Amino acid sequence: MRADTLLILSLALLLATACATTTEKPQAQQHHDVILRGGTLYDGSGNAPITADLAMDGDRIAAIGDLTNATAEKDIDASNLAVAPGFINVLSWATDSLLMDGKAQSEIRQGVTLQVFGEGISYGPANDTIKAHLEEWRPPEFDYEITWTTFGEHLEHMEAKGVSPNVASFVGAATVRIHELGFEDRAPNDEELENMRGLVRQAMEEGALGVGSSLIYAPAFYAKTDELIALTKEAAAYGGSYISHIRSEGVRLLEAADEFLQIARESGAAAEMYHLKAAGKNNWHKLDALIEKIEAARAEGLRITADMYTYAAAATGLDAAMPPWVQEGGYPAWKERLQDPETRKRVAKEMNTPTDEWENLFLEAEPKNMMLVQFNNPELRHLTGRTLADVAAERGTPPAETAMDLVIEDGSRVGTVYFVMDEDNIREKVAIPWMSFGSDEAAQAPEPPFDEFMPHP
Repeated sequence: MRADTLLILSLALLLATACATTTEKPQAQQHHDVILRGGTLYDGSGNAPITADLAMDGDRIAAIGDLTNATAEKDIDASNLAVAPGFINVLSWATDSLLMDGKAQSEIRQGVTLQVFGEGISYGPANDTIKAHLEEWRPPEFDYEITWTTFGEHLEHMEAKGVSPNVASFVGAATVRIHELGFEDRAPNDEELENMRGLVRQAMEEGALGVGSSLIYAPAFYAKTDELIALTKEAAAYGGSYISHIRSEGVRLLEAADEFLQIARESGAAAEMYHLKAAGKNNWHKLDALIEKIEAARAEGLRITADMYTYAAAATGLDAAMPPWVQEGGYPAWKERLQDPETRKRVAKEMNTPTDEWENLFLEAEPKNMMLVQFNNPELRHLTGRTLADVAAERGTPPAETAMDLVIEDGSRVGTVYFVMDEDNIREKVAIPWMSFGSDEAAQAPEPPFDEFMPHP
């Protein structure tokens, strides 16, 4: 993409609201900071584009139309180029990367000007338990101090540090659960649930977009539907929405969609499904039924949308290959259990057994389609980019045992890419009018510390 195309994409942030100022006649002599001349203007509404000049002063669009008589400090020929509002990354994991490098070059240079966080976990509210959890999962190269406590303070901290894109966030359903229950597999009591609801209310007052969940992972997996409805009702009272990595994208995809729709219906909130997909070859055929289910809910009057990314792999960790019960208590407890011989036998058996009790990506992908992409332990980084099947063969241990060993040795869940989606399904989803897009990844740069890891595809 040409450099001037990129500049145009990143500059024209407010085109949608400015189109009301469009004029046909030449403007009187005026001077502006920037004029983009003769570009094809898309306002983001779906309306047909128009060809016009666009003037900007500071961070605001000043005029749109025939600006032949106007001058500018920076005058750009945009003919035969598209001019659009900055793009929105609906599912961003730039939370850590922006704290390390606020430039967000991998996204800004593609015209992405808003990063939206909160897939189940938000970086506030943050008590000591949550701070320890966030510090535990990040690579050692990502060295920064968590000085904030509330949801709003996290975003203010990022703003004060200085970041190129705009940022927004949902409050994580798992975050408020960890805040009150830690990593226990149980329902909250009345007092704990009220505290969780209070944390959501506070986050909404501090600017949260709504409640976000990611239900295949412990401890989010432990939350029941009524808990999620209670939290989402608090967001709905502020006009907020519910957004979710639903409880299954594979074996129980349609049942998980029913739960998602129930939460929207009973809370009264608009709801979006994160990275809508049918994962695992045996589930690819379910996509049409899922789309029909959502279309029916929209016809019913529910405000349902979805987002996606445009490639056939999912990036997460080896935790998505192991049963949630072994992960109760957080990573230290998980690691300790994995070192017990009898527990390892049980975990390996469950990893290799079809089930609808939890989202088993070990079986959905198979070890030959599981690429290891992020290690915290420098001594294991030579394995980056190799499949679990390949590493298991080299070590002479079964893939399930190898996965457990890597989690222990790395001190983390080990970042893993699972190739589980269908290209034809991707083509079908792209054309859906209620679909939007997200990277499900950080805003990285081809330099330290990011060059130690492979990103989400």
